[in-house]
Amino acid sequence: MNNEHYDVIIIGTGAGGGTLANALAPSGKKILVLERGTFLPKEKANWDSTEIYAKDRYRTSEIWYDKNGKPVRPFTHYYVGGNTKFYGSALYRLRERDFEKVIHKGGISPEWPLKYPDFAPYYDRAEKLYEVHGKRGLDPTDPPSSEDYPFPAISHEPYMERIHYALKDRGLHPAYQPLGIKLNEVNRLFSACLRCDTCDGFACLVDAKADADVNGVRPAITYPNVTLMTEAKVLRLHTSRSGREVTGVETEITGKRQIFSGDIVVVACGAINSAVLLLKSANDKHPNGLANSSNLVGRNYMMHKLAFIVALTVRPKSIVYSKTLSVNDFYWGDKDFDYPMGNVQSLGTITTDRAAANGPSFVPKVIYKTIADRAIGWLLMTEDLPDPNNRVYVKGEKIYLEYTNNNEEAYKRLIKRWIRVLRSIEPRNDIGSLSLYLTTANMSLKDVGHQCGTCRFGEDPKTSVLDLNCRTHDVDNLYVVDGGFFPSSAAVNPTLTIIANALRVGEHLLERLK
Repeated sequence: MNNEHYDVIIIGTGAGGGTLANALAPSGKKILVLERGTFLPKEKANWDSTEIYAKDRYRTSEIWYDKNGKPVRPFTHYYVGGNTKFYGSALYRLRERDFEKVIHKGGISPEWPLKYPDFAPYYDRAEKLYEVHGKRGLDPTDPPSSEDYPFPAISHEPYMERIHYALKDRGLHPAYQPLGIKLNEVNRLFSACLRCDTCDGFACLVDAKADADVNGVRPAITYPNVTLMTEAKVLRLHTSRSGREVTGVETEITGKRQIFSGDIVVVACGAINSAVLLLKSANDKHPNGLANSSNLVGRNYMMHKLAFIVALTVRPKSIVYSKTLSVNDFYWGDKDFDYPMGNVQSLGTITTDRAAANGPSFVPKVIYKTIADRAIGWLLMTEDLPDPNNRVYVKGEKIYLEYTNNNEEAYKRLIKRWIRVLRSIEPRNDIGSLSLYLTTANMSLKDVGHQCGTCRFGEDPKTSVLDLNCRTHDVDNLYVVDGGFFPSSAAVNPTLTIIANALRVGEHLLERLK
């Protein structure tokens, strides 16, 4: 047993935990941050497509299982900063209607117990903390804001600019993606970002990505009251005899077990691993898992319905950073479809090395270069609807993901609609394509980058795991601060909402700690 007692223990350093540590650090309270991984090493491999994609250099070797017992190696990373070390830095606010009950073709997206105005001031703070670049007023689905983005939008390169104007000519409303990258286009001498082609899906060698490590944890640990322990895997939580408070955080550090205690314990391991930790912490007072009287811990797992479309152009194009364009004209439907469809955004640059790393090794590299020189990637995102049968659970030490696809018609319509849009702009401004569109649809269980929903928040302990402050209904000093609190997934990247919620909960905790 570790003799030191802390005011707050935070488990995990991703978008939720890293941001919360940053918010609480100036309070002077004694804070322990536990991270199962290390700091990501700075090395040339950070920007090496072969190391990242072909050799999975930084991806966990951990194995999970699907409902049939088939092994799944999740596409997740255990480092300070969590998966934000490798994210594309797209930091969207949920749309205002996303907080309401929404009828989809495939089911119902439930109403949130708090609404957009409750999150709006924390979105403002989140965008400042993560240095978001963007421009308001272009996207008709943009929620209201009292402030502009902290930094100007990342500009389109000439080829993407031509696509932008071609889309406008078709009556659409292309907008800039809200991006957390530290690029100063006015004065490159003061720019951390180099505007390179290894950003989306890569760790940043020069710390120019606004991630939970660089923008959250590192500033936090400059305070003497904040202690970060790396390579510290939390195994289970212990409670008092009444079961009403967490009294011990059992942790494995360099092969030895230690138990830490704190007035407040915050679980921020990501939606999947937070649910796993609660389930593995079952005891006599919580036989189905800690804080699981609702039987909802691990249930309603959502991960978004994602499709990748690659369009090949006739002539080679010159582009370095293509992840700047967003289209939400079909977010709430189309003229012949009265149900939400989703979001469209351009992807990071498809380079020769990246294409080769993701393709068969026997294909000559010149073929991959020919493809990369002509390829533009698009990410399409449709809402994944909550289903209690889509869940995370444990058997012994094994982690299982049980998942069945939903909302298929809206998803397929978005894919077909976007391909029609791309074909309609082919003749414009030398955008012309070969009408060849390669689509990777229905991401597999290993793709857990947008995980959410496993510990939903709400006012009723029978229908939610957490209260409105993300404290568990069943345990007085236990909070969950990651994507697990989402009642629905919406159809934009979840990271900014996780960050905003961490700032919101941080404000509540500061009041409680007084």
